[in-house]
Amino acid sequence: MSIKIDKFVLSIIVIIIFAYFFPEWGIESSNIPIDTISAIGISFIFFFYGLKLNPTQLKAGLKNWKLHLLVQGSTFLLFPLLILLCRPLIQSEAQETIWLAFFFLAALPSTVSSSVVMVSIAKGNIPAAIFNASISGIIGILITPLWMGLFIDNTQTDFDFTDIYLKLIIQIILPVVLGLFLQRYLGELARKYSSKLTLFDKSIILLIIYKSFAASFYNNMFSVVSIVDLLLLFIGVIVLFVIVYSLTGIIARKFHLNKEDQITAQFCGTKKSLVHGTVFSKILFGNMAALGIVLLPLMLFHATQILIISVIASKKARD
Repeated sequence: MSIKIDKFVLSIIVIIIFAYFFPEWGIESSNIPIDTISAIGISFIFFFYGLKLNPTQLKAGLKNWKLHLLVQGSTFLLFPLLILLCRPLIQSEAQETIWLAFFFLAALPSTVSSSVVMVSIAKGNIPAAIFNASISGIIGILITPLWMGLFIDNTQTDFDFTDIYLKLIIQIILPVVLGLFLQRYLGELARKYSSKLTLFDKSIILLIIYKSFAASFYNNMFSVVSIVDLLLLFIGVIVLFVIVYSLTGIIARKFHLNKEDQITAQFCGTKKSLVHGTVFSKILFGNMAALGIVLLPLMLFHATQILIISVIASKKARD
């Protein structure tokens, strides 16, 4: 079986390499206003997200409460609790940063597009996938900062809930509400050009990733991450994915969910959103010097989840 490499994953690799050779454009003293561009771009991402949300599908999905409880519980409880179990193993400041990066990954909401696409390929419950992936992003706006607030004040950044939620309201919640309000007028147009809007989303994400890694490269933050460390990080995200995928499957069977719902539970409950991760990292961590390192496990997980779930989805499609 041939495995297609996701173009967005390749784009991330290219932009990181670009940031390594040309970091000066992404630092604070640069004349290019990347922070302003990305802030405006973030607001548009969530405005389009509001435009594309389908209220009818969301209302219909409310009935399948066991499935929703499992998916959201896996996303916002199982993931963080597994990483919390590893906290006693921390023995240095560098390990603290890596652990925080994994905890940030664990606290994030599920991704929308790839969850729904993979559930569709595997012949799962598509309406339930749309509902859970969509509602996860909304829940994450509230839950992710609460989880991070437990530990983020131990880092080099100042954590202020008032400032955090003000930024969340202005950059995320208000655009989503505005998108929902204008959906009756622009909803069909947004869905028609959904692929082009997704391209815009990814462009903003790549810009944020460039900024994050450029600053880290410029400040030589990756000197503490060796090839062995990178390999261990990669093994770590695979182990995390496999554990959550297996536990979600076991719980789904205990809940007596049918085959389609089990697929949806495992596919949606094991995903983490790179879009929300990069956006939240800017709001939660600001210009923290180690931001590139904080995003590293998330990007490794993003590539891993797409690869593994693609293989599983293709197999289930043939069953």
